[in-house]
Amino acid sequence: MLPALSQVCSLHSSLEEDVRDFAEGHCHALEIWLTKLENHLQDHSISDTKKLLERHEMQTPVASYQGGLFDTQGEARQEHWESFGRRLELCRQFEIPTLVVACDVAAPLSQQSLARVQHSLSEAALLGEQQDVRIAIEFQAGSVIGNNLQTMAALVSETASCKMGICFDAFHFFVGPSKPEDLDLLHSDNLFHVQLCDLGDVPREFAKDADRILPGDGHIPLDPIVERLNQIQYEAAVSVEILNPQIWEIPARQFGEIAMIALRRQLGHDP
Repeated sequence: MLPALSQVCSLHSSLEEDVRDFAEGHCHALEIWLTKLENHLQDHSISDTKKLLERHEMQTPVASYQGGLFDTQGEARQEHWESFGRRLELCRQFEIPTLVVACDVAAPLSQQSLARVQHSLSEAALLGEQQDVRIAIEFQAGSVIGNNLQTMAALVSETASCKMGICFDAFHFFVGPSKPEDLDLLHSDNLFHVQLCDLGDVPREFAKDADRILPGDGHIPLDPIVERLNQIQYEAAVSVEILNPQIWEIPARQFGEIAMIALRRQLGHDP
């Protein structure tokens, strides 16, 4: 497993600051936040950005995230899919092997919604194959379709594409309708990315992204997740993903060092 940090943990920092500060905090694998990369490229070339990453020995195994592919229609759908195409191209140019896509389908639930999700997954898989980028679909607890690991594993399997897999977010696994036994559905072929965090003294019904804390500091049972990763010999990235405004106020270097210690401890690596 490759320990990594998501750039969303330091939302107010620039890409250049993240690369420098996280590297100084002993992190050398980054989950790219695509908005930061796009903003950075407004003033910097792709070549110079690659040199920045190389200078700090920073790997970029995954990028996040693309939304709006499954629940939009008309012009809005076209805009999201055009954005998706551009981001796939960015991943190809930077040799980022995996792009996270959110399964964000709003109510009401209908058979038409399910058909639209299935069609969109097939389209996304095809584009991923064309750009040689893996698509990691993140099941989200608030989605009316694909809000649990069991359903997401089935939807991914239906595409029959080697470029379509699962992004496993411990937060959504814990607060959504997934069951512990659903972990058995994860295997080395369908699990493309893992995001870990924890949750403090907040009832699951009220939990929101802003309540995320460092892995090991809360009540999410993370050990069975890590055990399953070891069982399937998962070798890709495991990142800390925390969308907590209080965390955003911590300097990136300080947070990066603390987060990497917490993540390595959770994964059973030497800090």
